[in-house]
Formats: sequence, structure tokens, C-alpha cells
Amino acid sequence: MKSFIKVLFSVLALGLVAVAPVALRAQDAPPADGGGKKGGKGKGGLTVDRIEQAVGTLTADQKTKITAILDKAQKDVQALAPEDRAKGRDIQMAARKDVRAVLTPDQQTKFDDMPMGGKGKKKQN
Repeated sequence: MKSFIKVLFSVLALGLVAVAPVALRAQDAPPADGGGKKGGKGKGGLTVDRIEQAVGTLTADQKTKITAILDKAQKDVQALAPEDRAKGRDIQMAARKDVRAVLTPDQQTKFDDMPMGGKGKKKQN
């Protein structure tokens, strides 16, 4: 009986070791909708986190304003009819301009150096 319990615990322990990495990776996965509370889209778009990483610490007021700008832009793009998707770029550029206006001059310089659209292009002034 003791050997059966040892084997049972060994199998359970091996099962936990095999499943743990998968479970931990699932917790780190981004939300399926690509958005989240940080504003903007998930992949190459602007988010409060990406902006703060690029420009430095943002104030609570800046975060609130930027989140509202990014959320509105995302809703506006999603509301476009498929044949009007070209207007999405204009909406994103306007949102970028609005976000820039919320930043300090030093932050604006760093923001201008951020790549646009995740494709390595820099904003042209």
C-alpha cells in the first residue's frame, strides 16, 4: 500500500510540473479583445503603457486623458463601415495629435520618436 501511495504522489507531482508552465503562460496572455483598460489596441497601436514606457512617468491626469482619447479613437475606428476603413488612419493620426497635446514638451519630444503603427516608422512633424 505504501508503494502505491508513493507512485500516486509521484504521478501527481509530475503532472503538476508538466502543467505549471502552460498555466503560468496563460496568465500572462493578453486579453483576446486586444484592448484592456490601458486604452488603444493590443498589437502595434498606442497604449498608455507604451506611451509611458517611451516618454517617462505620466501623471494620473495624463493617464486619464490619454485613455479617453485612445478609447474614443478605437471605438470610432471600429464603428467604420468596411468600405470606410481608410478613414481609420485619419482617426489614429488625430488621436496621436490629441495625445501629444496632453504631454509636456520633454515628453512630446520622446513621443515623436516613438514608432508609428508598430512598423518602425517614426512620426513626421
